[in-house]
Amino acid sequence: MKFDDDIHNYYERLVADRIEELELEKQHSQEFLADLSCLVLNQLPPRYIRHEVDMAFFLPPSKRLDMEMQVHKAIAEALEFLKGRKRPDGD
Repeated sequence: MKFDDDIHNYYERLVADRIEELELEKQHSQEFLADLSCLVLNQLPPRYIRHEVDMAFFLPPSKRLDMEMQVHKAIAEALEFLKGRKRPDGD
């Protein structure tokens, strides 16, 4: 069985949006951001969807806010963890 290419974890969008909002791409390499994203997404429960509009229609605003707060917390924790280790490329 082949999964549909449209299936993705909704948290991926929330994490990408938060990284952009914090302008982390101006401060860190793509490798660092990839590591950060993996750490963050592993802290969050998966929420698979096919279409973004599905979440917009079916997700109550309170749940969306809760998901965003989970992302904010997970990013803060992952950044703290990554700051504690040294990398050869300076990140």
